[in-house]
Amino acid sequence: MTARSVTGVPAKTETAAAPAALAAAPAREAPERRVARLGLSGRLFLVTVAFVVVAEVLTYVPAVANYRIEWMSDRLAAAQVAALVLDGRTGEPVSEALESRLLAGVNARAIAVRGGGAQRLLALEPMPEQVADTVDLRDVTALSAIRGAWRTLVAPVREPIRVVGEGGIGFERVEILLDEAPLRTAMIDYALRLLISSLIIAAAAAGLVFVVLQVLIVRPVRRLATSITAFADDPEDAGRIIAPSRRNDEIGQAERALGRMQRSLADQLRQKRRLAELGLAVSKISHELRNLLTGAQLLGDRLEGTADPTVQRVAPRLVGTLARAIRFCEATLAYGRVSEREPRLVRTPLAPIFAELPDLAALAAHPVAVQVAAADLCVQADPEQLGRALANLVRNAVQALDGAKVADAAVRVAATRDEPGRVTILVADNGPGLPARARENLFAPFQGSMRSGGTGLGLPIAAELIGINGGTLALDDGEAGARFRIVLPEG
Repeated sequence: MTARSVTGVPAKTETAAAPAALAAAPAREAPERRVARLGLSGRLFLVTVAFVVVAEVLTYVPAVANYRIEWMSDRLAAAQVAALVLDGRTGEPVSEALESRLLAGVNARAIAVRGGGAQRLLALEPMPEQVADTVDLRDVTALSAIRGAWRTLVAPVREPIRVVGEGGIGFERVEILLDEAPLRTAMIDYALRLLISSLIIAAAAAGLVFVVLQVLIVRPVRRLATSITAFADDPEDAGRIIAPSRRNDEIGQAERALGRMQRSLADQLRQKRRLAELGLAVSKISHELRNLLTGAQLLGDRLEGTADPTVQRVAPRLVGTLARAIRFCEATLAYGRVSEREPRLVRTPLAPIFAELPDLAALAAHPVAVQVAAADLCVQADPEQLGRALANLVRNAVQALDGAKVADAAVRVAATRDEPGRVTILVADNGPGLPARARENLFAPFQGSMRSGGTGLGLPIAAELIGINGGTLALDDGEAGARFRIVLPEG
């Protein structure tokens, strides 16, 4: 038997890949055509199966390749036993029947052993001139094993193959010459049995992973989606707000964030609905009040013709007050439709507007002084809107001082020119100041009031009026009491 030094051991990577791919393809082919209809659960199931199949293939292919090596190793072990029999009969002829039994036990055409500088051959047939492949089990790599397994399964050969391995006690090397057909049959049988068991394990693992992911992820996500859909149908229904679970992971955080968002949005929608209803009611009231004030204004016009000095002194202010009240009612009606009217920006002296503010002290049940520092300053603003803004600020201060019952309660209004082209108006009181909760929603409608019975509209209206006149309204921090700062362009 001619010896050839060959190190290759067949590979089988794609051997296992082929059955696995054939088994997986029919399972995926139909669902992929319907993947657009699958929900998160269906897609998760397909992904889980795909990953489990890949993991099984990665173990299936080396297992089949290793089986081929072990099958040939078993034949070499049997050949070593036969070699021991030959060694025990040194000098004695070996009968053809014994040779036949030894070769049949090994399932080989020929056995050759080498040791002690001599080589012995056991064969019943003439040795072929060449072999189809040589497998040296002393130098087998994972890649060569997989290549050999692939060749055995896909491209079997009719010629015998030579297998070389380490010898046992007293032998350096053992070689056998065998047919590949029995090896291929054994590999196919093993591969099929392994494929069935692998599919069972893969199905069990995929099912377990799917159930775990379904419970831990899919159901909570579906609960979030259901809550969002139900909440969208009726956002004002408090029963549709999600009740967060006790989970501390990302899904639990998402549930709590969604619950906060739903509660906030529901509150805002309810508030907006109430504001809309309130706006409709105020519009109706303002409409009727405007009619009543118009009659009162007609009576005031007649009083101006009276010769009584007191009436002559009071009548103009009464008529002016009624006129402003009528315009305010008209503005309220306009606001109910759109917003405040566009300001009529003119050069407006501050002294006449300041002169009317001390009258607001009469709103307090306890003594409150409204002190104004008349300044020869003018601003570029709408006189009526500026007067309304200042009146709201002073009225809020007077009512706050009256409720707090502050000794020597006083509201001070002053104007200065702190920078060129800008006039600053300060409205300050010596009351207890504003708490932190009121400061957070100071200019938000219906939310900034801290007084029982207050509407929370005075500051938002004042801020809007100052804003549309090109100015700013802000609360000064760190001041005793409360001090509001108005900055307007100089007129």
